[in-house]
Amino acid sequence: MSTSPESANFREIQQRFAGIIRDPAAPVPPDMPEERMAVYRELFFNGFDSHLSGNFPVLRSLFDKPAWEAMVHDFMIRHRCRTPLFTEIGLEFVSYLQNERQAEGDPAFLAELAHYEYVELAVALSDADHELSGNDPNGDLLSGCPLVAPTTWNLSYRFPVHRISPEFQPREPGDQPTHLLVYRDREYKVHFLEINVVTQRLLTLLRQNLQTTGLECLKCIADELQHPQPDDVIQAGILLLTELRERNILLGTRR
Repeated sequence: MSTSPESANFREIQQRFAGIIRDPAAPVPPDMPEERMAVYRELFFNGFDSHLSGNFPVLRSLFDKPAWEAMVHDFMIRHRCRTPLFTEIGLEFVSYLQNERQAEGDPAFLAELAHYEYVELAVALSDADHELSGNDPNGDLLSGCPLVAPTTWNLSYRFPVHRISPEFQPREPGDQPTHLLVYRDREYKVHFLEINVVTQRLLTLLRQNLQTTGLECLKCIADELQHPQPDDVIQAGILLLTELRERNILLGTRR
């Protein structure tokens, strides 16, 4: 279907209007009152500034006001948000930091910290567990197949992002990756938990092998560790599985 000249012209006007709102350095055409454009620019910027400051409080605390506002403006200019949902602007900001941010002097951990902070909102709003059926909350975690809550995110970062603050800003990654769990309890409160590499591996196995029992996963880990006392690994794993269920990280077993 062809586009009429009027439609094409209106689209061009909209794109020019949006470009001027996003970029404070963009010149305002003579046919657009500058004082009115200033109102649109301020409203647009304040909306993004407020939303991003609320979603990324730690990241925001690392920058003074001019540097933070410059970053928000750069995000508005460089990045084109594809989502119609305001709650997903944070994910768009993470994508900008990972792929488009070009400023010198940014901390090396910036994108990882932003992702970590975004996950809190993602877990809080997730409805991934609403359509679950067929799981047994009291199922045997050894003989059955443990079910990891779909609202649980197990993450690995190069930097200890959960410890970053204005007083602690590491310049280099840690000697070992930082493994973290972000999960929601039965009262819909979001929690953060630092875990070791064994717990990370267990959760990965449970997610990837849906028909594997808890005991089989623990034996697999003991074999991978080449532990001289595999029964010790299994006994520790039994306690771990129980704790994960108590925290609502495991929702019991699959039927």
